[in-house]
Amino acid sequence: MPPRDEWQIPADEQPRREDHAYDLDAALSAVVGVRATVPEDAFTAGVLGTERAGHGVAIRRDGLILTIGYLVTEAESIWLTLAGGRVVPGHVIGYDQTTGFGLVQALARLDMPALPLGRSADVAPGDKLVVAGAGGRHHAVAAEVVAKREFAGYWEYVLDEAIFTAPAHPFWGGAAAIDADGRLVGIGSLQLEQAVADGENERLNMIVPIDLLRPILDDILAIGRPNRPARPWLGLYATEVDDHVLVAGLASRGPAQRADLRTGDVVVAVSGRRVSDLASFFRGVWALGNAGVEVPITVVRDGRTTELRVASADRDDFLRGPRLQ
Repeated sequence: MPPRDEWQIPADEQPRREDHAYDLDAALSAVVGVRATVPEDAFTAGVLGTERAGHGVAIRRDGLILTIGYLVTEAESIWLTLAGGRVVPGHVIGYDQTTGFGLVQALARLDMPALPLGRSADVAPGDKLVVAGAGGRHHAVAAEVVAKREFAGYWEYVLDEAIFTAPAHPFWGGAAAIDADGRLVGIGSLQLEQAVADGENERLNMIVPIDLLRPILDDILAIGRPNRPARPWLGLYATEVDDHVLVAGLASRGPAQRADLRTGDVVVAVSGRRVSDLASFFRGVWALGNAGVEVPITVVRDGRTTELRVASADRDDFLRGPRLQ
């Protein structure tokens, strides 16, 4: 993301104070810039980079910042830019691979408001939201919820009901989704495209619903991750092509690579059950048990059917844990 003084949202997409019953400027001042530095030898450095930038949202007055986890995974340093331009250090408390949330604690007094948590279950298509990056109204989008539906990501990730908004925020990572009552209902994760009329594509933001945070918040604060068994992780990147699941890449040293899965393999079944999309593939793996379970996978490779057995792992075991700066 470029420095925040070098970009802004088009004027006709920015929220207007008069359209909101709450104090819009106060709510937007709870959104901070997040910059993270990750060691070059970190497990995620090759995919996510070593310099990451996005946003976060103060959810408590003591400087607890909610963001999207990929910004801060394996970070060795965190810097938070506040509404007035002041920069303070932060410390990664933890992150959750299942939801995608990450938590950061500011290591200085912030003297700024916090956004109260809303209910993403109450958000419906057609609702108006503000999707806000750090920097006030010029970095916020007056958006509309265009859908709530399942989302599956190529990195072994599924949300039962993600929130999709348009127009899209151009720097979405960690952006705050704020409802009509000035409450936080989600955190920006991705920008996607969907086909619309006349062959045009519409850009959307995928928002992680805030209701997924409540059951795990205390655990992350206490131990850095949810206090539940980890899902089995294969260490692959997959995509859907014509109702088939195609292996598009492999995590270095991950379980799938060790089991001789290969880029280009077409996954047709997990433990004998046919799969035709990412969600059914990943859920089929997770249904077999906890991290460490052996996962039987049937693939088609060079026109021939091959049976493989993958010794799954806990993804967090491959990552550098949060450490105090």
